[in-house]
Amino acid sequence: MTERITLALPSKGALAEPTTSFLRDCGLRVHQPNPRQYTGTLPAIPEFEVLFQRVKDVVYKVSDGSAQLGITGYDVVCEQPHEDMIVIHNRLGYGHCQLLVAVPEAWVDVQNVADLAEVALDFREYKQRNLRVATTYTNLARKFLHANGIHHFTLVRAEGAIEAAPTLGYADVVVDLTQTGTTLRENHLRPLTGGVIVESQASLIGNRRYLKNNPSLLNAVRQFMEYIDAALQGKQYYQLTVNIQGMDAEELAQQIISNPITRGLQGPTLSPIYGSPDGKSQWHTLTIIIESGQMLPAIEHLRKIGATQTSAVPIRYVFLEESPTFKRLEHLLQE
Repeated sequence: MTERITLALPSKGALAEPTTSFLRDCGLRVHQPNPRQYTGTLPAIPEFEVLFQRVKDVVYKVSDGSAQLGITGYDVVCEQPHEDMIVIHNRLGYGHCQLLVAVPEAWVDVQNVADLAEVALDFREYKQRNLRVATTYTNLARKFLHANGIHHFTLVRAEGAIEAAPTLGYADVVVDLTQTGTTLRENHLRPLTGGVIVESQASLIGNRRYLKNNPSLLNAVRQFMEYIDAALQGKQYYQLTVNIQGMDAEELAQQIISNPITRGLQGPTLSPIYGSPDGKSQWHTLTIIIESGQMLPAIEHLRKIGATQTSAVPIRYVFLEESPTFKRLEHLLQE
């Protein structure tokens, strides 16, 4: 029987639909025969099968080897480290959020973590109890608080609407995830300056032991990472196609590459346009790959040297000489 690679993906929650959309945009459509089933396939890579799990369970499955690869939030990865689990790519570009410390708005004198440390001492001295911190991220919260000189606290493990804990009276502050801060504000909480514990987004993880002991499957793993890297690279660029009038091609090319913005991913391509309206003007079509954030400055420069019509098309994939993510994986497996 052919060996298979199991990829664990979020089955529900904020990362579920964005993850399948991300993979689809990478050319890795997930086929799930029945929405009620917890398994699926990646038709683009036959060696892969998909296992749908809760976000936190993705980490467990990869750690114990039930799945060899997984996509989950970096916050969950940091909360549940394991010696056999490696972070292969921690910036897949979606699912952005922050794990942070938030206090009641009424605590006007508490603006930063140092202020919170003083509050914890006051609670201990005057109220004869510890500061109560509601969170599901007990490991990260404990490590962060200790690192910032806060030692008199009690972690209140909470599930569900953690932001309501101070209002309901079973906690004083919270450590929780937020994307926009709206839920915090609605519950009359605000983040502390310097209180961000983890900047999180979707991450790719793997089981070190399995991948190291099964080199025959690494080619399929490399294909998977090639698709991801090419799609992430492609998002950074646009292809410009420009009709440009003026001088001969060599002189025109020099004016284009003299500006770093219009130098492009690897220089411009120029081809002559035949049949100009007056039969005399020199016209060329320019094709160049430009960084997304530099598109308008590039067009403005090209206008100055004779560009007329310009069309811009987003790049879907940019394949480099090798996959940076797979190269990182190889390095991790050698450690």
